[in-house]
Amino acid sequence: MLKQKRWYDYLWIASAVYLALGFFNILFAWLGLICFAAPLLISIAKGNKSYCNKYCGRGQLFELLGGRLGLSRKKAPPKFLRAKGFRYGFLAFFMTMFFAMHYTTYLVFAGADLKEAVTLLWVFKLPWHWANTSPAAPWIAQFAFGFYGVMLTSTLLGLVTMLLFKPRSWCVYCPMGTMTQGICKIKHRKERALGRQSKENGAAAEGACQ
Repeated sequence: MLKQKRWYDYLWIASAVYLALGFFNILFAWLGLICFAAPLLISIAKGNKSYCNKYCGRGQLFELLGGRLGLSRKKAPPKFLRAKGFRYGFLAFFMTMFFAMHYTTYLVFAGADLKEAVTLLWVFKLPWHWANTSPAAPWIAQFAFGFYGVMLTSTLLGLVTMLLFKPRSWCVYCPMGTMTQGICKIKHRKERALGRQSKENGAAAEGACQ
């Protein structure tokens, strides 16, 4: 019996369209902020990783390419990718590059020249001037160039690990997944602490009434 499809099963289309739009107008890169805010907000509100499990269009895209289209070797990813040290180290590196992107945007806001290039793998600067077709302020375009580079780099890393290992091996060390997992752990720890405190207070009140 085929599983009934839900609307969020087609979010891989949004992920693919997002990457395509960045080739024609770099300002569409700003839409990628949804992929940053949504998982954090969901994990804070619900205390789970439902974004990663249901709503991540990129993960769905890897599953489609690697699973249904058979482009993945479907091998278990190496242990170091799953290791806590690697995951948090990669998150720290990722956030460092993310804040460096913000600093470059600030410099352009302060009067520096706009760099019409997309940085791939945080090293290779690819000319991307044709995609700057909007009269937006230079700093707005600069943020878009930088953010699109982040999204393109993470997608490329995901594709490589998809080809080498299981389709969604990127999810093992995805910075957003690491952050949401950390938020969920903190939230559950607080809930357990509040539950224990409530039980202790209840027991104390019961004892006082005896």
